[in-house]
Amino acid sequence: MVSWVMVEEPPSCRAVAVIIEVLTFNGPQATVRDVQRIWALARGTHATSVAVEETLFWGFSLFLSSGQKSTILFGMKLTVQTQLFPDAEAEPKLKALVEAFNAAANWVAGECFKRKTADIYEARSFAYREVRERFGLSSQMAQHAIKVACDAYRRDKAIRPVFRKHAAVVYDRRTMSFKGPDRVSLLTLAGRVEVPFIMGKYQTEPFARSKGESDLILRDDGKWFLLVTVDIPEAAPIPATDFLGVDLGIANIATTSDGERHSGKAVEDTRRRYNLQRRRLQRLGTKGAKKKLRRTSKKEARFRRHENHRISKSIVETAKRTGRGIAVEDLKGIRGRVTARGGDARNRLSGWSFHQLYAFLAYKAQVAGVPVVQVDPAYTSQTCPECGHCERSNRKSQSEFRCQACGHEAHADLVGARNIRDAAVSRGTAPVARNANRRTGQLNRLSRKATPL
Repeated sequence: MVSWVMVEEPPSCRAVAVIIEVLTFNGPQATVRDVQRIWALARGTHATSVAVEETLFWGFSLFLSSGQKSTILFGMKLTVQTQLFPDAEAEPKLKALVEAFNAAANWVAGECFKRKTADIYEARSFAYREVRERFGLSSQMAQHAIKVACDAYRRDKAIRPVFRKHAAVVYDRRTMSFKGPDRVSLLTLAGRVEVPFIMGKYQTEPFARSKGESDLILRDDGKWFLLVTVDIPEAAPIPATDFLGVDLGIANIATTSDGERHSGKAVEDTRRRYNLQRRRLQRLGTKGAKKKLRRTSKKEARFRRHENHRISKSIVETAKRTGRGIAVEDLKGIRGRVTARGGDARNRLSGWSFHQLYAFLAYKAQVAGVPVVQVDPAYTSQTCPECGHCERSNRKSQSEFRCQACGHEAHADLVGARNIRDAAVSRGTAPVARNANRRTGQLNRLSRKATPL
């Protein structure tokens, strides 16, 4: 967890109040040097307040006197997934720990709900000894079980949290250690076990910067994974004066202003296939059909995720190679503004993963030092990029665009991407001003899942 720092000053810039709340977890912690750096930058921009926020990115926001918000990022936290291969002796021990940990978390969550408290210190006072004795957890594992239960209850105090039997288990440096490049030592109820693991070439470099907590995952298909938190250093930002516009859609997942289209045909074919399979198995209703439903339930989501990773990587590489920033549409609330008629159309719209694609674009761009901006999507598909004429009839169909004024013809998604690029350029967006909504003037709060860079 990132430490939280706020610096506030009145418009006169004569008085400064500095509040530092250090949350002593295993994440990056704010230092005096960080505060001095924040304050120096704030004075240079006439900021009325500065905040370091708990997000995917380690950085801070400047709330300018003009009402705009700019974000400056030092780095980010990412998760590296490694697959574990426990042997016949280690696997039962790991499974017993997972079940005991989640049983303990369930019990603590029930007690918190009964006592109406989410305070971790109060929970430790009544639960720590009981968790140690009843569930056989070590001291540190008991502390983690209490913490995850309190965190879960704090999110929604109206309901009692329930943990799955094989939900994730939290490890830290006291309960886990790496033994060379391909083995990890994990604490269980019966002592430590050494488990071999493998990772891809992409994960190897950031893995050396592992820091903080990790999660042990037992997937439904019986495979074991360790999700390791790593710190990614800040890349030198590209001084972009131009942008690569990106139009997001369903038929074409992404279209750039350079004319490159990433088709959604493969995703659509996969959606249709699994949708038909689900309907058939649900009608069948047998024990075997239900088992197959569980086994295939996440395959479509994994395929969408893979496609979004592939597309976002390609877009960021193009932007970095050409020295440009990336401009995308702010599609927040789009599903509420679009009418889908028929069950298949509703299923197609609900499966549109534009939010995930934007999140992948955001963090990959930050690693590469590429600025990302969001622009208002209104009328981008109806405005001619050549003459500026805007008319609904300019958009003939999903793919056809023909300007009624000048006769310009092009693919509608390409027109949208060009208008998005033009909007970002004309707005004069600096690389640090990355979260303004041009139409409403409202500022979206940074979030872990989709943080504008």
